[in-house]
Amino acid sequence: MEKVQKKLIVIAGPTAVGKTSFAIELAQELNTEIISADSRQFYKEISIGTAKPTPEELAMIPHHFINTLSIHDYYNVSKFENEVLALLEKLFLKFDTVVMVGGSGLYIDAVCNGIDDLPDAHEKLRSDLKNQFDENGIEYLLLELEKLDPEYFKIVDKANQNRILRALEVIKETGKTFTELRKNSKKERPFEIQKFCLIRDREELFERISIRVDQMIEEGLLDEVKQQLSNRNLNSLNTVGYKEIFNYLDGDSSLEQAITDLKTNTRRYAKRQLTWFKRNDSYTWIHPNQIDEVLKSI
Repeated sequence: MEKVQKKLIVIAGPTAVGKTSFAIELAQELNTEIISADSRQFYKEISIGTAKPTPEELAMIPHHFINTLSIHDYYNVSKFENEVLALLEKLFLKFDTVVMVGGSGLYIDAVCNGIDDLPDAHEKLRSDLKNQFDENGIEYLLLELEKLDPEYFKIVDKANQNRILRALEVIKETGKTFTELRKNSKKERPFEIQKFCLIRDREELFERISIRVDQMIEEGLLDEVKQQLSNRNLNSLNTVGYKEIFNYLDGDSSLEQAITDLKTNTRRYAKRQLTWFKRNDSYTWIHPNQIDEVLKSI
């Protein structure tokens, strides 16, 4: 009897495109479970601003890697790769297919292709870079990254201080660009991978982003951010949805301006996500209403 080839189905796409409901419906059809590849949804203290699946959605299908960390925990993409591979080994004993869904391209790539074994920086270098960030802000680090590695600068999430600091650490530690070190050979996986990226018309996507931000405000985003004021310097909170509200709470903007900024920055984030996925020709691009086509393809 021929051995069944196990398969990981990846559902990627920009924020607010409809990945959560699509992945749940797909997992129900395939009678399997979901692995989240959204690096903002790991943290249990923040839910509204990260657009986590609702408790009702989480109850429909078992989800992994949601609410698994505290905002105070240190975590990186290499740990994610190793933990997902270990989990997949167990899940493939029960299921022929597993669904992985998310918008964090780096985390998806780590599971599918392997993350390069990049060196850890010495503590002094890490401390120096952190001090530069504290004194001069993220714009200073971005200028440095653009100068040292313009190719990675084009695709990095420019609001994610963690990734920018990590890239600079590696560049300064090795003398090579982060791009060069990340382009090592693809690692083989003992399962098949099929990747889909959800897409909508630009105007439709931007309208969905606007509606989602309004819903977040109605659901209590302000209170969620207020509860984290004392933790605002953590990497896990240096993200779209929190920075804009921190500015409002500081008195640096009106609430109306903060909401406008949040919508603008979320649209920019969605564009960066699309840029990341478009550079990878392994994705099949589909509209979220094309689930039947995906099931046929699988």
